[in-house]
Amino acid sequence: MVKLKNSFQRKEKKYALSYEMYHKLREKLLVYMQEDEYGLHTILSVYFDTQDYEMIRHSIAKPAYKEKFRIRSYGVPKEQSDVFLEIKKKVQGVVYKRRISLSYQTAKYYLQHPHSLRLKSAKEQQIKQEIDWLFARKRLEPKVMIAYDRRALFALEDQEFRITFDFNIRFRQGHLNKDLTDVGERVAPEIDVLMEVKALGAYPLWFSEILAELEVYPCSFSKYAQTYQRYLYCREDFYHVV
Repeated sequence: MVKLKNSFQRKEKKYALSYEMYHKLREKLLVYMQEDEYGLHTILSVYFDTQDYEMIRHSIAKPAYKEKFRIRSYGVPKEQSDVFLEIKKKVQGVVYKRRISLSYQTAKYYLQHPHSLRLKSAKEQQIKQEIDWLFARKRLEPKVMIAYDRRALFALEDQEFRITFDFNIRFRQGHLNKDLTDVGERVAPEIDVLMEVKALGAYPLWFSEILAELEVYPCSFSKYAQTYQRYLYCREDFYHVV
């Protein structure tokens, strides 16, 4: 079983796959990796940003340091479902995540009253204070929901080496303060499967050899950045003109 951590760091690389390549890759990974206990599951994230999308525009410029804030749910949340309030930072290619777990009902209340909640754990309280500061500094507001269906694998010899496969990446811009659903428009219809490789260090030799044999190469693809560039940027210009 792979546990969901409150904080961690790692390197992440992404690869755009056809369905045919996905099935070839999965077959070769059978010897080395195991799918986690969640099977095919849906992930929803509501991304927050400034009124003029300052955070994602800064991220697209590929700086040495960038950060995002989102609410993440594993499955469509109900009032008492656990969700994560998560800060994701990237520094010199290394990804750092800091997050706290709350019920969806509590998370919605917190976003309306950011300083009204105190957590029992000192570590969680520290992360919440980081989130409080980010909200106060940036005046964040919900901008877009991004959902996708995921399968996740971990290496049998090293559970920190993980691969995820995301299908049907979709987004929705409106109705973000109401009950969440995973209904949305496709972000990148040309991509069948987005593979993300998550590792603390170098890839295992066997995985590097599989990538070389199948001629699979990394790509640059941020779900939020692609959504902004393809859809939100145009709509933002339209709203400003009107």
